[in-house]
Amino acid sequence: MLDIRRISSSRWWHKKKIWIFFGIFLFLVFVRISKGSLYKDIFYFISKPFWPGHFQKEVILKSIDQESLIKLSLLKKDNIRLREILSLQQTSNNDNISAAVISRKTGGWWRQIILNKGSTDGVEIGSTVTGPGGLLGRVNNTSLFTSSVTLLTSPESKLGVWVDRSQINGLLVGSGDDHPGLIFYSKDADVKVGDFVSSSPASSLLPPNIPIGIVQSVEETLQSKKTAKILLLAKPHLIDWVQILNVNI
Repeated sequence: MLDIRRISSSRWWHKKKIWIFFGIFLFLVFVRISKGSLYKDIFYFISKPFWPGHFQKEVILKSIDQESLIKLSLLKKDNIRLREILSLQQTSNNDNISAAVISRKTGGWWRQIILNKGSTDGVEIGSTVTGPGGLLGRVNNTSLFTSSVTLLTSPESKLGVWVDRSQINGLLVGSGDDHPGLIFYSKDADVKVGDFVSSSPASSLLPPNIPIGIVQSVEETLQSKKTAKILLLAKPHLIDWVQILNVNI
């Protein structure tokens, strides 16, 4: 009786081992076919409690921010050095002059604003004036206590600008309405609706990289040039305070 039980137990264990090995074999085949995806998913859940925590994430983000600041500082130094070599203008933010708009003529043909700062405050003819959004224009006249600014929308305004995406220069010309024209002296100039426009890095009249506007429409002409209309970012009819940039020549 005892021998019969032993033989029965031996057969049962033998069959169980066969099924265990068969199961392991199927698992290995599945892992092979799935290229380890199941193993990776299992490892995902097992390792999840040991992932880098919130503190380490903050350390990494702080390092990235520091890296960005260092790169920005290096770019500013290179920009200053290159502009000194080329004898171009540059600005000092520490010496910028804040001024209030005390009168404005933003409609009709003549477009200008008058500020409450003049020559006694250090304002000079040709100084660049910016407001929330970007460039507004340049000072065209000063008295002891006031200064007049020719806006970008004025027909008297003509400035070299820069299209960031295609890195080409153009001439921004006021037309007496709210959308100055941008002229490219090449029919094949790469400019599209939505392109960002700023002051030119090579301008001898303005500091570089001041936001100006966005290309609103492009006009194809039969002549040897291409023109576009610009939507200005700074709105002179809404702005009450401006910055007069101190320019070093």
